[in-house]
Amino acid sequence: MGLRFDMVWYMIVAVSLIEAAAAAEYHLNWTVPPSLDFYSNWSRTTFEVGDAVIFNWTGTHNVADVSKGDYDNCTKVRAVLDSDDPIRVNFSSSGNRYFICTVDSHCEQGQKVAFLIKGTVNNNSSSAPFVTVPASSEVFTFLLTVFLIYNV
Repeated sequence: MGLRFDMVWYMIVAVSLIEAAAAAEYHLNWTVPPSLDFYSNWSRTTFEVGDAVIFNWTGTHNVADVSKGDYDNCTKVRAVLDSDDPIRVNFSSSGNRYFICTVDSHCEQGQKVAFLIKGTVNNNSSSAPFVTVPASSEVFTFLLTVFLIYNV
């Protein structure tokens, strides 16, 4: 009985470690900022491949994934990710990513952000490079099932 309980305990610890190693998720209040450098100060965070940014807003805004030139010039592109709030952007490769709001003069007023994503994608496998972490309820159900199987 003690051995079975120890095995379940080790599984709980392993799942906790996997959850701790999962990619980070950042929430960005996407609005016309109080200063032109507001988002450049915010985006100094180190982002890694696998991280995600969620753009949240109220009012009339959008999110456009643009080139460096379009970012610098606030070029109004037609390729807007979506106009529905929120927008989730997953960083699946390293490099720079640039986003602007194309509504009115929002970009010119500073509603644009650049991200530097570090890390590499594992090209040695044909499977997805990221660990999919199940929801906490799924983990609990799995561990409870294992516990009951080995202790009944």
